[in-house]
Amino acid sequence: MREDVTIKRSSFRPVATLLGALVLAVVALVPAARAIEVDRVITPRGLEAWLVADDTNPMVTLTFAFDGGAALDPPGKAGLAHLVSGLLDEGAGDLDSRAFQHRLADLAIEMSFDAGRDSFSGTVKTLTENLDEAVELLSLALRAPRFDADAVERMRAQILAGLRYTENDPNEIARRAWYQTLFPEHPYGRDPAGTAETIAAIDQDDLRAFARGHLVRDRLAIGVAGDVTPERLAALIDEAFGDLPETSDLPAVPDIVARADGRTVVIERPVPQSVAMFGHAGLARSDPDWYAAYVVNYILGGGGFASRLVEEVREARGLAYSVYSYLVPLDHAPVWMGGVATNNARVTESLSLIQEEWRRMADAGPTAEELADARTYLTGAWPLRFSSTGSIAAILVAMQREGLSPSYLNDRNDYIEAVTLEDARRVAARLMDPAALTTVVVGQPDGLVSSN
Repeated sequence: MREDVTIKRSSFRPVATLLGALVLAVVALVPAARAIEVDRVITPRGLEAWLVADDTNPMVTLTFAFDGGAALDPPGKAGLAHLVSGLLDEGAGDLDSRAFQHRLADLAIEMSFDAGRDSFSGTVKTLTENLDEAVELLSLALRAPRFDADAVERMRAQILAGLRYTENDPNEIARRAWYQTLFPEHPYGRDPAGTAETIAAIDQDDLRAFARGHLVRDRLAIGVAGDVTPERLAALIDEAFGDLPETSDLPAVPDIVARADGRTVVIERPVPQSVAMFGHAGLARSDPDWYAAYVVNYILGGGGFASRLVEEVREARGLAYSVYSYLVPLDHAPVWMGGVATNNARVTESLSLIQEEWRRMADAGPTAEELADARTYLTGAWPLRFSSTGSIAAILVAMQREGLSPSYLNDRNDYIEAVTLEDARRVAARLMDPAALTTVVVGQPDGLVSSN
């Protein structure tokens, strides 16, 4: 081991609880069900990467994320981060778009970037034998993106075409309007993809300013999985990221509480089936009650056919094909939200039933049987998340961004098992407020009009 490379190791041995013969058989086939060692690799230039090394297959996935995504788009330039995410692999250094893409294709390297509300991320997947070349191309993309005019206009046209397409998509309309309703004066209220007007307003100076300000080392988390040693990875991480600026002067996104006041917003569209999104404020991923809320949400609407909403809205009454809920731990305003789609004649009935289930959970919480079933599934399914280098690398990055330690991989199921019936009922009462459920409906729902 080189003296200038620091490696700290943690072990993870996921153990599936009894889910029945089928799930146990699947878990037994997942490589991640064996012991997983997480190496914290500190490079000579002071960067840190978390690594799960596995030489079973000659493949490596490197995933990374910079804090600060679309929520930091400048006023009037919504969609900037999204546009940059489509351009970083469209030419860099002395390689124009065609040459850059040809090198990726020739070496079978997969490279992609993505802009969320709170982070700007990227992933590189490659054969081990091409890892040096993959890192070289990644370094160019991050340090010296070209933003050539032809590539910018081509990508701008693609985004504008996508925006035109989603103008008539009820799900997209509902999603955008719901965030705008809960965050009318906050960056979260803007669509990360932007609008036709804001995308048209972005110029090359904006793109270059984004790269200078966002792609900096002190905002960076890195996760790697696959066939690479810690020693080799340390040198590669320094090559990929070591020459990026250390810091930037980006402003902070303000914390805010979602404006969920129980209103209903109806957006008329001539479609036979309405789409609705509903929800209110949630809780931060760092909240001590996170695991109890996670279990409660699984029981309410996150567990598919095992959830109350599916059982009551779909199975018992046939009101909707899909209905669900989930926790969204946004960095500055977490929310608890869900959705349903049903024919126009039954929207009011479906929403009323959802609100009633929300109230029933808030008042009484889950049953002991529901809690036991939820814990069994959630702990048993945990090893299935470690079935590929891509999923492992992404989890390692998420853990760093959420302030977790490598021991989380070992401790996570213990946190789920530790949720008691008292915890679940207390947290349901604390967080769930049926009167605050704020709903956006897109369609022609019978007997339903906008309120407030």
